[in-house]
Amino acid sequence: MKKKIGVLVLSYGTPKSLDDVEAYYTHIRRGSPPAPEQLKELKDRYEAIVGGVFPLRENTDRQVQRMQEELNKFNLPDAEFVCYQGLKHTDPFIEDGVRNMAADGIKEAVGIVLAPHYSTMSVGTYIKRAKATAEEVGVQMSFIESYHLHPKLIEAFSQRVSAKLDLFEEIGAKRDEVKVLFSAHSLPERILTMGDPYRDQLLETSEAVAAAAGVTNWQFTWQSAGRTAEPWLGPDVLETMKDLSERDVRYMLVSPLGFVSDHLEVLYDLDIEAQEVAEELDVRVMRIDSLNTDPLYMETLAECVLAECRKEALVHG
Repeated sequence: MKKKIGVLVLSYGTPKSLDDVEAYYTHIRRGSPPAPEQLKELKDRYEAIVGGVFPLRENTDRQVQRMQEELNKFNLPDAEFVCYQGLKHTDPFIEDGVRNMAADGIKEAVGIVLAPHYSTMSVGTYIKRAKATAEEVGVQMSFIESYHLHPKLIEAFSQRVSAKLDLFEEIGAKRDEVKVLFSAHSLPERILTMGDPYRDQLLETSEAVAAAAGVTNWQFTWQSAGRTAEPWLGPDVLETMKDLSERDVRYMLVSPLGFVSDHLEVLYDLDIEAQEVAEELDVRVMRIDSLNTDPLYMETLAECVLAECRKEALVHG
């Protein structure tokens, strides 16, 4: 009989509906309810994207299901994989995912975050919560901290960059005229004094994707910074677009390598907000398609989990 190995798939989480947005926002704010105008602004953003809240949640569900299918394609003689969701700011919370494993009798597990780059302020917080609950309920759990240079991840991103550069050529722009803007979610600047690897890993991914796609005209920028008093990493993608416009760059391709799914930060911050700025600047801006359940991304996740299982001697096949 094959033993079951749990896989905790961790992500930020999205409210299930507009009715859940207030509780979700309150959790992000560590129990402090948002002001009415803050709540309205977030709801308006969800309502502005095509389909509203629901596609975001469904997409994560599909990723988890596809990942389980990909893992079990290995057909190991001694193990079967069972994937569980653990969300940072809504149910099923990270702690719920771990407890659900334990309730199903799973004793050994691996955790992986749907974000390729490690930061103590992002991936590190997911792992800390999962590890504490795993110890509490008696599940032996190890974690994959990052996978930012996995060859299949780089291939998946580079294919998307190349595909959109082909579209620019169709409208008469030469490939080397298009400035490729690799982007990721900003974090507070203090991570730089903490020796945090987040920025360096993002630059390594950017360099690898650019090389694979044959791109030399690129730069890195940030997006979606929080609205707090402390400074966040910049420049923001909107500032970068304005600066490039002033230097007569007319074509830009935004490649959000820090995101693997169609999140609000992609569908609103880039597809709506950045496009409004592009129109004001009279420049042409496109965005690469998100990975979502791309086979190469699913294989990336599955191969990382299998490698971790072998390292921890959870499997022998």
